[in-house]
This record gives sequence, structure tokens and C-alpha cells, in this order.
Amino acid sequence: MFYLSVHLLGCSRLSPLPAHLARCDPVRKQVGRLLTSPHFSCQKSTNSASYVRATPTWRPLLSYNNWSTLRCTKTTSFLLRSARVQTRCGHFHTSAALSALPPPLLWLVLKPLQKLIAIILGRSIRKWWAALPDNRRHLVREWAWLHRWHLTAGLAFAVVIAALLLLTHLDESPLTGRIRLLVFSRENYMELAALTSEAYMEEFADLLLPVTDHRHVVVERVVQHLAQRNKDISEVSDVAWSVHVVQSPNTNAFVLPNGKVFMFTGMLDAVTDVHQLTVVLGHEMAHAILGHSAEQASLSHVVDLLSLILLTAIWAVCPRDSMALLGQWAQTKLTQFMFNRPYSRKLEAEADKIGLQLAAKACADVRAGPVFWRQMEIREQLTGQPSLPEWLSTHPSHRNRFTQMDSLIPEALVLRERCVCPALPASDPRVIFSRSVQVLLEKAQGQGRGGADGAVTSHVPPSTASLPSAPPAALLPQTALLPAPNLDQVLDSSTGVAPPVSAPTGGVVPQAMDTR
Repeated sequence: MFYLSVHLLGCSRLSPLPAHLARCDPVRKQVGRLLTSPHFSCQKSTNSASYVRATPTWRPLLSYNNWSTLRCTKTTSFLLRSARVQTRCGHFHTSAALSALPPPLLWLVLKPLQKLIAIILGRSIRKWWAALPDNRRHLVREWAWLHRWHLTAGLAFAVVIAALLLLTHLDESPLTGRIRLLVFSRENYMELAALTSEAYMEEFADLLLPVTDHRHVVVERVVQHLAQRNKDISEVSDVAWSVHVVQSPNTNAFVLPNGKVFMFTGMLDAVTDVHQLTVVLGHEMAHAILGHSAEQASLSHVVDLLSLILLTAIWAVCPRDSMALLGQWAQTKLTQFMFNRPYSRKLEAEADKIGLQLAAKACADVRAGPVFWRQMEIREQLTGQPSLPEWLSTHPSHRNRFTQMDSLIPEALVLRERCVCPALPASDPRVIFSRSVQVLLEKAQGQGRGGADGAVTSHVPPSTASLPSAPPAALLPQTALLPAPNLDQVLDSSTGVAPPVSAPTGGVVPQAMDTR
């Protein structure tokens, strides 16, 4: 039952009207046909307006000088709930939609409950089967064998329906054109991103740097410059990008789908110059504009639903709860290693490629990107940090990221040239870094041959390739924004930044970045 409110101003097919009121627009005609449809059973309300009980041939009498309310019982399903129709000037008005939790958030809340239901269901099936006498078990087996074709047909029908549902949720990834599965829409994830950003703002409330801090200014200018130079991409221009710098030693940075950029000071200490910072921010912005969070959650949602069937079977088949718990743990690990983590590595590689293109259009020296990942790899080796095999991680290894990004540099340089960027200096940061590393290794080997076994460890970090205690020169206030002349010229003209002083390229060797 719903309520339909209609205001008719001199527009009716039931009685003669003056000439200036006889012109009914298509919306009023549609409303007139709707009210005269025999699919409704209307009853007279307590209102003072006059109504007639509906039959297949009735036409309601509606007053022209006030609102008339019809209380009807709907027998068809094609109308909106709680519709309020006003035909004044031909406008169609509907009542406000009810707000609800975004589907991704609702799925996250119900995810543990789904697993609990699957465990209870599987365990109940096992207990029920164990309690059956032998003759009843024999009858159940015979029934299943006699109806095997019906059961097979039902299973095939369910598979077809599931396949159709998945096919109707396929989407084309922007910029790459890759076909992907999206169960959750971008709009849903924007709602979830708003809630997530509020949670992060509360969590980092006491750690956020003021907007006047030179580190915040640097990140803000780089982000806005990336957005300005890539405004031809609708996913970039439609987002209001905002920056939040968090005082934390974590070498991390991430961007939410709604354009909220969170940069940790540990990452600012890790990059050698702002060209590396531009590549890192381009990578994180690529995650946002490609909708990787919604894509990854969609795959996880589908995999989890399929895993529920397997989880129920595990608890139904395993004779004891301890074995069922072991089977559940094995199933969880297999799901991670076979689906979730490989897919995450694929998205990271795609973000590296698109992020490098965004940085190239922003006239950054894209050759600094591979240097960054070489620095990360060497840092791990020098500090003795344990490095997991790539197949156990959600990110590609530093060596593979360096190799992949280095192979993308020629294409990125061509794109940079097409964007009318200033010429790059003749010195290649990759060559300079490789020579610096080679010199350090030769010095360390010579010191090692001279005596102490720990000479390598004790002498390499204090060298020119070690982490500085102060922020990199490119991030100091007196050096303005960017250390190399090509990107400086672009940003100087767009932001009014003074020409910066070049920073040393021999390099900072940062910690491993754990991007999201």
C-alpha cells in the first residue's frame, strides 16, 4: 500500500477546461493514465476531496484547487514506494530515499557472521548424519541416487544463475581498458571512503602536521600539480584532492577513493627528491582513480561466498571439530595464496604503470622511479630486514618492481615529451645511483679485506648512501619544491614557487614502503 499525492492545476481529461488550461504536457497525461489504470483498488480516504471506488472502467474525480490524496493498494510492482507526484508545471517529484549503510561496509560487518553460519550449518549436518541409524542412511543414499539427475540439474541451474550475475557486474577499468568484476559500485565505495576518512582523521588527529609546515606544503603542491596536469582524465578532475601529512616514522602513504591523501613523514624522509615523491604519489593516486579498492573488495566478496560452500562442506565432512578447524585454516591460507595476494600484486603492478604515466604528464623525471625501488632493496639488505618471497606478499618484490618500472621508462619518456615538458638533464639518475652503489661496495670490500669481519656493516651505513637524520634537501624550506630544472619550470609557472636548489642524487636508501 502506498500514498500517491497529485496536484492538478487546470489539466484534466474529465471535464471541459478553458483554452489556456487545456494544454496538458506528457507528464500530466501519464499521470492521468496511471490514475485510470484498472490495476489499482482505491478507497475513499478521510480527506474532503471527492473520490470514486475504482473499477476497470472508472475515472476519478479530482479537485483542481487543493491537494488530493489517494490511498491505494498496489497490485503491480513497477511503481516506486512512497511516490509523491506533483504535476504543477510538468515536474515529477519523489520523496527522499532512505539512507542505509553502504553495501561494502555492510558486507564487512556481516562477513564474520556468514562464516559462523556456515560453521554451524556444516556442524549440524555432521551431527544429524551421525545420529541417523544405518537404515535411514541407506534410504537417504538411495533417494539421492534416484534423484541424481534432478540434483545435477538444480546444481547446473544455480551455476548458470551465478555466472549470469557475475557477467552482469563486469566493468571496464578506466585508462587500462581491462575487464574486471565490480560487485560494489564506485558510488557505494565513495560513501564508505567518507566514513573511512573520518575514522582516519580521528585516529591521526594529534599527529597531523599543520598546513603551514613545509612538508605539508611540498606534498600539497605535488598533489595539486599532478591533478592539474592530468585533468583530462575525468576520474582525476571529478575528485577534490586534499592532503593530510601524518607525523609518523612509518614509510607509508595511501589515497582513499574520495581523494583524501595521507602521507607519513617516514615516506618523506625516505625519498631522495621530489621526483621520487611525485612517482610515489602518482602510484597512490592511480589506486584511487582506477577504483582498485572496490575491485579488490568485489573479488574478495565473491571468493568469500564461494568459500562458504567449501567451509560448510569441511565442517560437515570432518569427523571432529579439531580436524574441521585445521581444514578451515588450510582453506583460508589457500584462498589467500591462490586468489587474494596474487590479485593484490597484479593491482600494485598496474598502479605502478599508471602512476608512472601520471608523473610523466606532470613533467617529473620518471627515471627516478626505478632508483627508488633500488634504494628500497639495498636498504633491506643493509638493515638485515627479513624479506618474504613474493608469493607470500601482497606487493611485488622490490627487485621486480624496479625491473618492471625500468622497462616502462622509455614509454613514459615519450609521453612526457608529448606533454611539452622541459628537457631532462643528460645525467641519468639510474646511472648515477648504480655507480654510487658500485663505489660503496668496492670500498666496503676493501675494508673487509683489511681486517674486521663486521667492517662492511659498520662502514657502509655512514657513507653517502645512508639515511640522513634530517629531511632530504628537496624538502627543506629554502629549496622550495623540486630539485631538478625540468619539473621546476612547470611548477614555478603554475604555483609561483621560487627556483629550487638541486638535491644530491647519490641517494637516500629508504625503508620498505607498505603502501595500501
